[in-house]
Amino acid sequence: MAMNVKPVPALDDEVNEIRLGTAEIVNQDILPVEDKLWGWMASGNPRKDVVEEAKQLRHEVQNKVKTAKLWAPHLPTEFGGMGLSFMQHAYMNEVLAYSPGAASLFGVVAPNSGNQKILVKYGTPEQHEKWLKPLTEGRMQSAFSMTEPDNAGSDPRSLQTRAVLDGDEWVINGHKWFTSNGHAADFYIVMCRTADPDDPGGLNEKMTQIIVPQKTKGVNIVRGVPVWGKASSHCEIIYDNVRVPKENQLGRTGTGHQAAQDRLGAGRVYHCMNSVGSMWRAFDLMIDRITTREVHGGEKLEEKQFMQGFIADSYMDIQSARLMTIHCAEKMESGADPRTDISSIKVFVPQAYHRVVDRAIQVWGAAGVSGDLPLANMYQGARTLRIADGPDEVHKILIAKNILRRYHAGESWDFGN
Repeated sequence: MAMNVKPVPALDDEVNEIRLGTAEIVNQDILPVEDKLWGWMASGNPRKDVVEEAKQLRHEVQNKVKTAKLWAPHLPTEFGGMGLSFMQHAYMNEVLAYSPGAASLFGVVAPNSGNQKILVKYGTPEQHEKWLKPLTEGRMQSAFSMTEPDNAGSDPRSLQTRAVLDGDEWVINGHKWFTSNGHAADFYIVMCRTADPDDPGGLNEKMTQIIVPQKTKGVNIVRGVPVWGKASSHCEIIYDNVRVPKENQLGRTGTGHQAAQDRLGAGRVYHCMNSVGSMWRAFDLMIDRITTREVHGGEKLEEKQFMQGFIADSYMDIQSARLMTIHCAEKMESGADPRTDISSIKVFVPQAYHRVVDRAIQVWGAAGVSGDLPLANMYQGARTLRIADGPDEVHKILIAKNILRRYHAGESWDFGN
């Protein structure tokens, strides 16, 4: 089933053209060959000709994307991207996410995309030439190495990986895991503590992000951490007296926490718009099944009130999630304080995504949990998002604190802003 995307009257012509152009490629060049592009990945030992066909198809789609000038929407034009604004990119994401994996064919591949944005903002011209340009052109891969197995990922103050300056070199020691893309990465951006933890200064000011090539002595990849019972490239890594030049640090010493927040704040909005696109696909798949499946002597599922309830509930979940995310993105782009809104969508949207996909799986029955449909992977992704970028519980606490702070200041909450 093709994605039904029409111009949105409230959006300007440029955004509508981007959404329509993206949908055209997704519908015409990706959806019909999804099984050939990615179906082989479920096989433990795919044939070489199947892998080669998928590679050729990816190149063909990528060339069409570049010809349509839809490549790398997250990057400025001077770095080979589209130069989209925050809102433009968000609106494009909901269309792009309709097909799982399609973003990679448009030059948006996590964690590379997030690392590219960090390099754009914090990198020097020399770092742009050495790391960003090859990354953007696809000649390099990267990873973001922050999470640690023995410390709460939701509390950056607990990070223990240390970098100590020795002459013109940083010496890094620490233990990380869930360093995504860790096996394939040519370099890691490593979050390190670079100041004395007993110093009375602000703890958040003591983080620095440092570029570490994978082949550097002392970088020990322990394993790819299994996720949902499957092998993954989310690597566990021990940094043992790793030495890199001081020039490999990104930005000023102590700006690592802010760089991470820059990445996470925007990333949460993009994750949510991606989730909306995936919900859209799950909804279409559910409706397709409900309107065609015959049960109990020829009745269609659509005649059953339980199924009608599924349709209504999923519609409300998707619309609520979408409008909350758009409101948050608009607030961020306007320069208003978006913290409560970011935490709200971080909690609400993955849970809505989880519910929408769960209903679609229930409607499809056995096929819903098979590899023949994208629903099983969506379900796992939705559940993982409730942990990634900060667990739900932490964000609920932040929401409550922000609201209470305003009431204690003598001002009630303004839901119009």
